[in-house]
Amino acid sequence: MCGIVGIVGNKPVAGRLVDALKRLEYRGYDSAGVATIDNGVMDRRRAEGKLFNLEKRLADEPLGGNIGIAHTRWATHGVPNETNAHPHFVEGVAVVHNGIIENFAELRDELMREGAHFTTQTDTEIVAQLIAKYRRQGYDNRAAMLAMLNHVTGAYALVVMFENDPDTIMAARFGPPLAIGFGKGEMFLGSDAIALAPFTNDIVYMVDGDCAVIHHDSAEITDFSGKPVERPHQISQASAFLVDKGNHRHFMEKEIHEQPEVISHALSNYIDFHSQTVRLDETAIDFGKVSRLAVSACGTAYLSGLVGKYWFERYARLPVEIDVASEFRYREMPLSKDEAALFISQSGETADTLASLRYCKEQGLRIGGIVNVKESTIARESDGVYPILAGPEIGVASTKAFTCQLAVLASLAIGAGRMRGTLTEAEEKQMVRSLSELPRIMSGVLNDIQPQMESLARELSKFHHVLYLGRGTSYPMALEGALKLKEISYIHAEGYAAGELKHGPIALIDENMPVIVIAPHDRFFEKTVSNMQEVAARGGRIIFITDEKGAAASKLPTMATIVLPNVAELIAPMVFALPVQLLAYHTAVFMGTDVDQPRNLAKSVTVE
Repeated sequence: MCGIVGIVGNKPVAGRLVDALKRLEYRGYDSAGVATIDNGVMDRRRAEGKLFNLEKRLADEPLGGNIGIAHTRWATHGVPNETNAHPHFVEGVAVVHNGIIENFAELRDELMREGAHFTTQTDTEIVAQLIAKYRRQGYDNRAAMLAMLNHVTGAYALVVMFENDPDTIMAARFGPPLAIGFGKGEMFLGSDAIALAPFTNDIVYMVDGDCAVIHHDSAEITDFSGKPVERPHQISQASAFLVDKGNHRHFMEKEIHEQPEVISHALSNYIDFHSQTVRLDETAIDFGKVSRLAVSACGTAYLSGLVGKYWFERYARLPVEIDVASEFRYREMPLSKDEAALFISQSGETADTLASLRYCKEQGLRIGGIVNVKESTIARESDGVYPILAGPEIGVASTKAFTCQLAVLASLAIGAGRMRGTLTEAEEKQMVRSLSELPRIMSGVLNDIQPQMESLARELSKFHHVLYLGRGTSYPMALEGALKLKEISYIHAEGYAAGELKHGPIALIDENMPVIVIAPHDRFFEKTVSNMQEVAARGGRIIFITDEKGAAASKLPTMATIVLPNVAELIAPMVFALPVQLLAYHTAVFMGTDVDQPRNLAKSVTVE
């Protein structure tokens, strides 16, 4: 979602604010803006579109000043244009905001009846209007800020600057993340520690219900009633350097090719390669004593959890209830204290997932967080944290985070199987050996199939609709393949369990409908081939993603056959993710879309 940066500095800040925003571009955005106070005058520059538009504006119309706030906006209320871009100004109050003010319409009507004049379509302007109202009533800046916080409802991270106080920034959090950075004679604010990494690694994370008043060398944090609270300092591990594309055209391509390396990092955190065993912290979740596992996530993270469901149930004989977090949080699933819950989120800040976590925590369940950001809210609120160690993922469409999530889930399932006595020592060693081979196998696959994927993608880009089919763990991979293709190429794609083909989707099959079948030569292979025959009989264009055994066993005509090496069933989802990702990537490249920041999407979704 939106990116927020603020600096109370001792030297000009406009350029530094924009540079910090660049580190948050991975979140996705549609406009950007910056505001500063210079010689007692508050001014701003805003621009629709990418940050280079804002940089051009600043080059033509520079902003001075040693204090400022900046923002990249992902539209929720109001169209993405310069007028609706942040920061918003009302009577000497500047506001940037990440989240949604839920009682926006009610407050807007009330303020308009009192004579307020609104200049934007955004919910954010409510914040500035309310603070301005309380200041007119005689409140000082801090009291006006607290009064506003006690009148708005929703999920928000707010940063506020006042023209009459060029030495102070105020901030509040209730949902989306905010971090305070402590420098030398300067203070910083960011919606992500990575934005602050060039300035400081001394970080304090605000928690829900915190309001902060930030000066040049200090931060006073209170609750929304004004009562002081203490928050611990942490040393951030965020990279001090901007992530670049290296020799790749896009971050997504780079991150696809990073998977062999990051998978090895993830596995090394859970596997003792010498003894060929999984090592888990049993104080977090003792899977041996759990009667059922609840799993929840959103988007690609949900699909990794769906693969994990197959693994936990097969290898650990542990029943798993899984749902997308936006449904899980509202259906009030009955839970008992002998169950546990896993929540999967790349950012660790996903609003629906976090709400589901809190629901389970209220029911007394032990909580595990599978996250890429160990300092995130989900990590901090979990009993046990299972980091995926994928490193910063800049492309909006998840690739390396997805396969690292799978690697961690596979390790957890094996560990759970050992704890529950459903895997023998020999079986555990064999499965760990398979996982240890994964980085090498993935590296070979990436090198071998790249030319074929580019050629196939050129053909696929000519179609408007695509079906994906799979069985077993290949069913979630079919869902993931369809999601990737639609996310970045904007081609309509749907994934189905192969056995469901004849229950409706088969009506769509003709010569203009490519059908991508994901089918390693596993327990389900022959059943999947029978579904392929149904497609072939109706003139469907089959793209067959299989392994060497599968290619030898099937004689059906195909539009293309992508042959991967024979691998153990456990690691097949990670290996088969590679052609799925590359096919979507190269198709999007041929179609000329914005691969790393596809339209309407954001990396971290911190509101409902």
